[in-house]
Amino acid sequence: MEAAAEVAKIAGAVALKYYGKNPEQRLKSDGSPVSAADIEAERAAREWIEKRFPDDGIVGEELPSVREGAARRWVLDPIDGTLTFLRAVPFWGTLVGVTEGDEVLAGAASFPALGESLAAAPGAGCWHNGTRCSVSSVGDVSQALVLTTDARFPGRAERQKCWLRLQVVAKTTRTWGDCYGYLLVATGRAEVMVDDVVSAWDAAALMPIITEAGGVFTDWKGNATPFGGDAIATNAALADEARNLLGARS
Repeated sequence: MEAAAEVAKIAGAVALKYYGKNPEQRLKSDGSPVSAADIEAERAAREWIEKRFPDDGIVGEELPSVREGAARRWVLDPIDGTLTFLRAVPFWGTLVGVTEGDEVLAGAASFPALGESLAAAPGAGCWHNGTRCSVSSVGDVSQALVLTTDARFPGRAERQKCWLRLQVVAKTTRTWGDCYGYLLVATGRAEVMVDDVVSAWDAAALMPIITEAGGVFTDWKGNATPFGGDAIATNAALADEARNLLGARS
């Protein structure tokens, strides 16, 4: 957990140097943006890992994977929320997960523009800026703040209907999601965070963060995994109600 937190801190600090400075950028094949900040932050993370854990695999969003067959792998997202980052909105973060097979051993997230950080590992709790944190105790969706990254759910009409069903019942809904939404759930400032599409580097770090804060992290089928391609994070009290409204099961 401490190592993951250190990597997230180092990579996040590199990204922060570019923040608000319009770094060089391009569109990837999937249409999403990548900038010089993403590349340099991931390079910094990889250099740190290679020096200390040379036998471990590394899987990152922006650079080629190395030693993918290794028993232990580091899963990196140098800037989760690149579009947000490039718009100079501070709700972006650096994510680092450490995995062994399908098990996540530790997760960390650094939010340099906000001065916040999260770190967690199974059995070790979730720590926000060095202090143990927990999800909220709100037990009724009608009193909940629910979040998502993109409320349009592109290409998923049925999922959008489910989201709208949850949105109508909830007290308040907000976007500007990405990893920031999971920070808010883990620290008790929101109750539900929903993403229709996530990759391993988006979710690996976040699963232990949510669960060790006392919440529930699943895919849209209700499976407790960060590798399902989508994600629902809630406090424990709303785990069933929120997933029922979304057509999932915990």
